[in-house]
Amino acid sequence: MNKPTNVIWHHSTVSRTMRETSNEHKSVLLWFTGLSGSGKSTLAHAVENRLYQLGRQTFVLDGDNVRHGLCADLGFSAQDRVENVRRVAEVAKLFLESGVITLAAFISPFAADRARARSIFPHGDFLEIYCRCSLAICEERDVKGLYKLARAGELKHFTGVSSPYEEPSVPELVVDTGRMQLAESIDAVIALLRARGMIPNKSIDR
Repeated sequence: MNKPTNVIWHHSTVSRTMRETSNEHKSVLLWFTGLSGSGKSTLAHAVENRLYQLGRQTFVLDGDNVRHGLCADLGFSAQDRVENVRRVAEVAKLFLESGVITLAAFISPFAADRARARSIFPHGDFLEIYCRCSLAICEERDVKGLYKLARAGELKHFTGVSSPYEEPSVPELVVDTGRMQLAESIDAVIALLRARGMIPNKSIDR
């Protein structure tokens, strides 16, 4: 796609740093990836709730939710998955400029797509969180009944059944959602944010 030459980025007089100072925390993208049923959305929303209780500014970009609007025109072919991840990454980048901790929960099965998403963010702003859960456990949960449809051949290009999932090689955090309790998983993500200096230590939380 050719970019128009007459479009120029407008720099805001209110900077990201100013917004972060006002919010009393850094902005960052937490990218939750994993199989369907691995608990990505559950964990992302639970982490957001914990951060909200700590007085932090947050927003969750959920895989299903964006397909109701932003990505409503996309299917689940390999090409459409690439575009889905691209759009979400660009939206998340805008949220970071607003000083918000952004949590994106997407299967995002292909390593190249996740790497491409990471590449548009400054170093340290993209934290990949792998929600590791075996296919057997995810299929046992089958919260949405999608695995059943995929096994019956009624759902094409389904990750883990008829389309591959490429595990992250060096994510910032691995959360074993197949074994860990939700509270443990939340604590692990919060600990990551504290360790990276994205949110204050407990002693100075509001």
